[in-house]
Amino acid sequence: MIARVAHRHVDVDGVEVFYRESLPDRADAPVLLLLHGFPSASHQFRRLLDALGARYRLIAPDYPGFGHTRVPDGFTYTFDHLAEVVGGFVDRLGLRRFALYLFDFGAPVGFRVAARHPERVAGLVVQNGNAYVEGLSAAAREFIALTPATPGGERTILDLFTLDATRGQYEGGTADPGLVAPEGWLLDQLFLDRPGRKEAQLALAYDYHRNVAAYPDWQAWLRRHRPPTLIAWGVNDPFFTEAGARAYLRDVPDAALHLFDTGHFALEDHLPEIAPLIAGFLEAVATTRPATTSSA
Repeated sequence: MIARVAHRHVDVDGVEVFYRESLPDRADAPVLLLLHGFPSASHQFRRLLDALGARYRLIAPDYPGFGHTRVPDGFTYTFDHLAEVVGGFVDRLGLRRFALYLFDFGAPVGFRVAARHPERVAGLVVQNGNAYVEGLSAAAREFIALTPATPGGERTILDLFTLDATRGQYEGGTADPGLVAPEGWLLDQLFLDRPGRKEAQLALAYDYHRNVAAYPDWQAWLRRHRPPTLIAWGVNDPFFTEAGARAYLRDVPDAALHLFDTGHFALEDHLPEIAPLIAGFLEAVATTRPATTSSA
């Protein structure tokens, strides 16, 4: 059955947050909040919404600086601020219990949201969403180390916002690039080329080091709350390595780990394998109690 999907905006403190929401027939359908990555937006989840949205309530917002979301003049682009907006979005929609899908930028946004309201988090689906230093490739470490004072640093970051680089993020690491629809990276580039978007992404790039500094806090949160966790990871990701996927098992040893022979955007070519895993996970966590703390 193909899902019905609504496309809406909601005001969060002056930010007009665009989001996609599946409309399952069940009023008590499990909720999965889908947090996208760079350089994408909620459209990266279109096929997942179609595949699972008839049974589950899937909600995918666009962050400020991404997709169709509109921000007021003077908006400050930091990961803390993105998380504040997503937290406000959760409040506006009245979400009280949901699983989180953490992909790429969705990990630093989602962990901040989870830390503020752990009782709302039914579980985590982690797809190439890093929270461990060992999960950073050499290229990622070099990129994160760039500052406004780094000679040539701004040019290095801006080169990531080109069409070739955006396409490379989608197709890189895949066994068959023909399974990756070109609409994804073309739409991402359309949004990146909008006025003010490259400046927003540049600010977030310079802010990324704060996420790495927060890794120990997020790891402690995982140990304390031990949320049910499903890990689906593309092992050929040039930024976030397989070691980062396996590292989660230190803090959530009962997590289900699934590795795929693909790159960063694993859903693009492995949706048939990953969607059933998510469906089974949502069924399992639908009956779990709110997060409790562990002495570990």
